[in-house]
Parts: sequence; structure tokens; C-alpha cells
Amino acid sequence: MTHTIKKKGPADIKRYFDLLFKRFGPQSWWPAKSRFEVIVGAILTQNTNWTNVEKAISRLKEARCLTPSAIHQIEAGTLAEHIRPAGYFNIKARRLKHFTAHLFTHHGGSLGKMLGQRDGLRDELLSINGIGPETADSIMLYAGGHPEFVVDAYTKRIFSRHGLIDANASYDETKAVFTYALPGETGLFNEYHALIVRTAKEHCVKKEPRCGKCPLAGFL
Repeated sequence: MTHTIKKKGPADIKRYFDLLFKRFGPQSWWPAKSRFEVIVGAILTQNTNWTNVEKAISRLKEARCLTPSAIHQIEAGTLAEHIRPAGYFNIKARRLKHFTAHLFTHHGGSLGKMLGQRDGLRDELLSINGIGPETADSIMLYAGGHPEFVVDAYTKRIFSRHGLIDANASYDETKAVFTYALPGETGLFNEYHALIVRTAKEHCVKKEPRCGKCPLAGFL
């Protein structure tokens, strides 16, 4: 695996975390009340913002559908209507159904059995239709408590602008930068990803980044 670090080195990856944590403090992420809610959110957040996901999850709660058995039993069309605010609702309804079908077929509907395994879990998640690397790692980290670093568009934006990764680095190459530089600790990976999201939303926006008050401004 190529560790695509450019101008700076692995020590800067940890330094960036320290600066962000000092500024923002703990983020208490992922915002969910159950492991299954984490999984649903990870699937629904594909190609949309979190505000829309929250609306969709709220509608699932109102319909008493935020359990594996409820999602497994409900008709796809009805499920799609419940999650309409998340966008691509027909596709995402099928993805949720694919997940629960796999869960009941291979684990008797038990998230504990599924997420309790470590070896092979990521490959198993990736085998489910509609779950890619970012979604799988989000489930691993936030629902399973396993030390998998989550990479998203915010990660690539911040760290390519700072010269720590190539702008065109793949998901696996970007992830390797962090797993190479950091101890494999679930709490650290959890907090770092949450801090990256906050920094990108408040400072490192896509157009006209607000660098002046960013805690990482001095390292550009």
C-alpha cells in the first residue's frame, strides 16, 4: 500500500488532531441512539447532507420502523416514502432492505452477532449491495466499535489542501495515511473523523475556504 504523504510527514497527522481537539473539544459523534440507527444513518447519508438524514430518521421513528425487523418486513415502496427527505429514496430503500435481508439470512437478525466479529466483517459489509468503503467503515467504527478510520470528502478536501495527500488519492490510499500515522484506537479514529467534519463545515468549505480562524491555518 502506498502511503500518499506529500510535503509533510506522519507526525503532522497527529499534530493536526491535537490542534483540532484543542479548539473544538470532544464531538460525541455519531449522533444516534442505537447501533441500528447508526447503520441506517450511514446508508442514508450517501450523497446528501446530515440535515436531510435527520429528517428521514425522524420519519422512520414516527412510523416505528427504526428496527432491523421493521425494515426487513416493510414494503420497499412504503420504506422509500418514509425516507424521502434523504434523497435517492428508492435506491436507499433497497439498500436498507439489502442490509436487513443479509442480517436475517446470515445472523438471524442479530446485530450483536454480526458486529461482534472482527475478522472478515469489513469484507462481509462490502459484499452487501449498496455498501461501499466509507459506509462499511462508518458501520465498523460507529456501530461495531472497531478501529477503522473513515474517509469522506471532507477528509480529502482538508488534507489535500494541506499537502498531506494527493488530491486524486483513492479511498484506500487516503485511509492508509491515517492508519499508518496513528495508533489503531477506536476512540481516536472516532474523534478525528468528527473533528474533520466540523472543521470542513466551519472553515474548509468547498468554495472560498475561511482559513483565517481555522485552527490549522498556520500549517498551510
